[in-house]
Amino acid sequence: MRRLVALPVAVLVTAGALAGCGTENWTQNCTTTNGVIECDEADRPQVDGVSGELLGGGTYDVASDRGKVVVVNFWGSWCAPCRAEADDLEKTYQATKEKGVTFVGVNTRDDRDSATNFERGRVTYGSLFDPDGAVAIKIDATNNATPATLVLDREGRIAVALRRATTNGELQPLVERVAAEGNG
Repeated sequence: MRRLVALPVAVLVTAGALAGCGTENWTQNCTTTNGVIECDEADRPQVDGVSGELLGGGTYDVASDRGKVVVVNFWGSWCAPCRAEADDLEKTYQATKEKGVTFVGVNTRDDRDSATNFERGRVTYGSLFDPDGAVAIKIDATNNATPATLVLDREGRIAVALRRATTNGELQPLVERVAAEGNG
């Protein structure tokens, strides 16, 4: 009899823990192909909480960029794939900024000096300093993957998520597609 009671209790505890941790529910209505999660406009989750202190000084809040497509890249100076994708991110930024696109990095699990030195000369857009990973946890979109890149539509919703390194050849068409929405 004890086994029959233990199983339902274990199921309830597991379900409760998953619900409390912020599960992947937002991806259930999205399409995943080769590690790229794309959400139809009706199924896109709103993102708030991409805000804080910038590595170069000042503050940033994604809400101030409503009306623009915002590419959010989570990175660390300690992360080899982050180093590999930095040039591609900058190329995509340069190629799309005239289309109402902006980029912001989120430096995570790092120290300020290492992050500042890594960013210098690699990218021209700013990065939030988030040493404890609070931004990624708050928006529940990266699944603790570093690097991870989100493409937010002009309403601040996740249109595309990549939980791995990306390239200019992959990212730029995705960003341009989101930037073209409602403009045609």
